[in-house]
Amino acid sequence: MNTLIVSTFSCSFDSFKKDVTELFLEDMCKEFVTAYEFTKVDEHKSHLLMNVTDMEKLGAAMADPVATEWDKKNNCNDTVYKIELVK
Repeated sequence: MNTLIVSTFSCSFDSFKKDVTELFLEDMCKEFVTAYEFTKVDEHKSHLLMNVTDMEKLGAAMADPVATEWDKKNNCNDTVYKIELVK
């Protein structure tokens, strides 16, 4: 399922991208995120496009104490959207 996460955060975009890529996507989500791409909106906002094969596992990973503590430390707020093809 194609998914968009719009995130705002207090750290720099480069720091956000590095931490989210290494800690979240490539570690916690590697079994159910098959592809992803970051887009920088500005220094404190990003769009993360992902192909997610299990939305329940994504929800569990986002609620994991490691992820929620990181979010709290970096004032990160995520809005998750399911993307569907318009025909």
